[in-house]
Amino acid sequence: MRKTEGLIAAAFTPFNADGSVNFDMIPVLTEKLINDGLKGIFVCGSNGEGPNMTTEERMQVAEAFIKAAKKRLLMIVHVGHSSIAEAKTLAAHAVNCGADAFSSVAGFYFKPTGVKNLAESMAEIAGAAPSLPFYYYHIPHLTGLGMDMIAFLQEAQPVIPNLAGIKYTASTIQEFQSCINYQNKNYDMMYGLDELLLPALSVGARAAIGSTYTFAAPVYLKTIQLFDEGKIKEAQENHLFMVNVIRAFVKYPPIPAQKAMMKMLGWDLGPARLPLKTLSEGDYQSLYNELKTLSFFERVPVNATVNE
Repeated sequence: MRKTEGLIAAAFTPFNADGSVNFDMIPVLTEKLINDGLKGIFVCGSNGEGPNMTTEERMQVAEAFIKAAKKRLLMIVHVGHSSIAEAKTLAAHAVNCGADAFSSVAGFYFKPTGVKNLAESMAEIAGAAPSLPFYYYHIPHLTGLGMDMIAFLQEAQPVIPNLAGIKYTASTIQEFQSCINYQNKNYDMMYGLDELLLPALSVGARAAIGSTYTFAAPVYLKTIQLFDEGKIKEAQENHLFMVNVIRAFVKYPPIPAQKAMMKMLGWDLGPARLPLKTLSEGDYQSLYNELKTLSFFERVPVNATVNE
């Protein structure tokens, strides 16, 4: 199987001030991601606030991103839902609107009771779009489901023929490494914690999906380049910059904070939806000041069309 390489943005969904989807902003954001060197977009995931949108909205957002990309990017649509029936509807729609792959988290209200139950649940969803590659989205800090992913691959292999791999968003680098090497590197493993990209590269990662790639892809691409060139100290120093940036914004709710950062950089993606809460003016200014101290606005791409 062909493996994914490069960075994929877990894109934020733009909203208008009234909370409706800002479809006009989706092509603008897509062009930015292409210009920044991204290889793909992960649509309606955690950072895209997929769980905060209706099924109809999620289908419309997927269509808008895919239309804007015009086959220039790998388009992975997240279809995870607390209802497997709704997830299947989203999966079938992903095929029809031209997605390249799709992904799903586990049930996050009624949770699978074991690895076999998890594999059965994912098989039900994956079977709704058998012609597309399917990636299980492992994100235990949000789903509350921290199961052994090698055991999952063993259970899933016979029941999910279109299983391509895992979007692995957890800090257990040792298990991620085991998954990379499982069955002679049979599966496409994409890492999902941006602040651990460099450690992930060290154990064999070649692709990653993350929210901060939406605004800081060139910084991470430099880290990858330095790592590939064997310039480990320089890669560490470059990566540390983004570690410090992430340390700054996770003091606030991370998704609203990153939407605020996009606005600071000249791309206004609007508010977050409750229960996520848009940063107050005071928090916005505090975050701005801390980022300025880190030279954030000198090291990441600023929208040149927006006047200071």
